[in-house]
Amino acid sequence: MTPDAALPWEMAAMGLLIGSFLNVCILRLPAGLSVVRPASRCPRCGHLLAWFENVPVVSFVVLRRRCRKCGESISWQYPIVELVTCAVFVAATLQFGLSWLLVSRLVLACALIVLFMIDLRHRILPNTITLPGIVVGFAFSLVAEPGWMSSIIGIAAGGGVLLAIAEAYYRIRHEHGLGMGDVKMLAMLGAFLGWKLMLLTLVLSSLVGAVVGVGLIATRRGDMKYALPFGTFLAAAAMLSIFVGDPIVLWYFSFYF
Repeated sequence: MTPDAALPWEMAAMGLLIGSFLNVCILRLPAGLSVVRPASRCPRCGHLLAWFENVPVVSFVVLRRRCRKCGESISWQYPIVELVTCAVFVAATLQFGLSWLLVSRLVLACALIVLFMIDLRHRILPNTITLPGIVVGFAFSLVAEPGWMSSIIGIAAGGGVLLAIAEAYYRIRHEHGLGMGDVKMLAMLGAFLGWKLMLLTLVLSSLVGAVVGVGLIATRRGDMKYALPFGTFLAAAAMLSIFVGDPIVLWYFSFYF
């Protein structure tokens, strides 16, 4: 097997391991806990997991989705996050090859997976991810796409667009429709993706959010105050932009140039 042929398998293994760490982040960051200490343990009985109980996906299957000591069921979130991260690592490697752009896209993808799950479960977007993400995204733009100028415009436009929307919503309805976490997250996306893909992400997330919102209103008999986790939609749309955003943007601009 050639080194190039082996690479996707190596990235798959790395993706599973990183996915296991992302699960720790998803569990602990909303509670303000360290993602390093203490070691992984059962949330019910406190049983400290042995190494063979902490193997991504495999341990979930072997343990039959239960803690070895107390029998507490293990959430399906763990293998799903690990497998999604694995798939993202392989797909990104095949698309971008070994490059700074690959590293940038993988760092962003990992942040998106964590933000997706945390916003879905807790309706928050931790500053510990979004604010450093703005800086890291801009740093990557110095050595890879989208380039530093597009990154700066993306940061300014990303934060500014949602901030303007939030302010307009508040003036019209006298209530907060978007949180500052969404503003910071879109600025982070602008830093990593540049202004074009950031705007595409905003459009895609708004479309999906509108469709889901209409469905929720219908099923909840018109309850307009139900809080939609917009960060979750942003994360899903940004993941799509990572892999197919450039062809979509080129297709759109082909109508004008």
